[in-house]
Amino acid sequence: MRTTILSFFFLLSGLFLSAQTANYWVKKADFIGSKRERAVSFSIGNYGYLATGVDTAEVVQKDLWQYDPLLDTWSQKADLPGSARRDAVGFSLGDKGYISAGIDNNEALTGTKLKDLWQYDPSLNAWTQKADFPGAGGLGIYFATSFAVDSKGYICCGKKGPSVYSNELWEYKPSIDQWTQRASFPGGVRYQLSSFSIGNEAFVGLGTTQDIFKRDFWKFNPGTNTWTQIADLPGNERGSASSFVTGGRGFVCLGTDGGLLNDLWEYKPEADAWFSRAPFDGSERKNAISFTVNERVFVGTGKGVTGKKASVYEYIPHDFLGLNDAETNVNIYPNPSADEVNLFNISSSVSHIELLSSDGKIIDQRKVYNQGEFTLNVTDYPNGIYYIHLYTEERGMLSSHRILIQHL
Repeated sequence: MRTTILSFFFLLSGLFLSAQTANYWVKKADFIGSKRERAVSFSIGNYGYLATGVDTAEVVQKDLWQYDPLLDTWSQKADLPGSARRDAVGFSLGDKGYISAGIDNNEALTGTKLKDLWQYDPSLNAWTQKADFPGAGGLGIYFATSFAVDSKGYICCGKKGPSVYSNELWEYKPSIDQWTQRASFPGGVRYQLSSFSIGNEAFVGLGTTQDIFKRDFWKFNPGTNTWTQIADLPGNERGSASSFVTGGRGFVCLGTDGGLLNDLWEYKPEADAWFSRAPFDGSERKNAISFTVNERVFVGTGKGVTGKKASVYEYIPHDFLGLNDAETNVNIYPNPSADEVNLFNISSSVSHIELLSSDGKIIDQRKVYNQGEFTLNVTDYPNGIYYIHLYTEERGMLSSHRILIQHL
């Protein structure tokens, strides 16, 4: 009997150690504003932000909310002074956030397209109006996409009105509060696109024109003002997807191809290739928000089969590109464990350790004072799967490891 138990122990140990860098999603605190879709998001410093959008009563909003990843809490901030809106764009430059464009009514035919640009200063919790977006003939636009590269913000493509779309690209330079038109998007006019930035380049694609969904992607180099086509997304063509960057890689998830999607794709620019990753752990949805805070990624809200959503999930990547092996190659023993879990080969970059239950709740967190090794007592925790997260002093995630607590 003892031989059988030991064999089972070492089998599970091998399985869990080999899977400790597998990618997965963790449920976080629901957004506490009204359930909504078509909101905008951005991140500044140690916080993520969600603003505007459409609630369950189909009313457009102008509120702003701040998410604290450390505490897993939401708090309301100063409302956007301009019109309430949906399908706007949001981006951050330095220590400021920006919101522009959109439309002020849930019904497009009775709404007014918007062109105003607002800058948010979190240190003052205050908004300042900046130069209007001049694209689309200066008449406003919605369903565009936005990104930031080299301290400049960009708005690309979008919808001008019924069956009228844009392929324009405009650059905003905050130091002089000025917009400049750049080379148009070469994929043609469209809306509901996705975009992300890696280094000094931006990646833009997907979207739709008159319900013809796309899967192509293009790379924009602001220094040369040129576009280059990259590998198409291998998954379904789509619009209204969510996108983000972590570890020097771009990601696209969710969206609609006429139905609703929950898949996740990772783009490696050095290989010009896409790779399928763990599907979103919540329900399929479109028009969700996403933001990255200190390399930690959060995706949530949006519209699913049963209506608008408030749920938010954190994505844990399959690896952490850009970190030395010594920072992520942590040895965990025993795993499974009935009493203590020992972590060896912990680098000096690790400042905090968290133990999470399988549903993402933090059940223990410790400060690391002695690098090299650390011991967690798990005697009082019930059998099941748990996760250990390692963080830097600035709360940036270094690695995530899955363990099994098994009281024999």
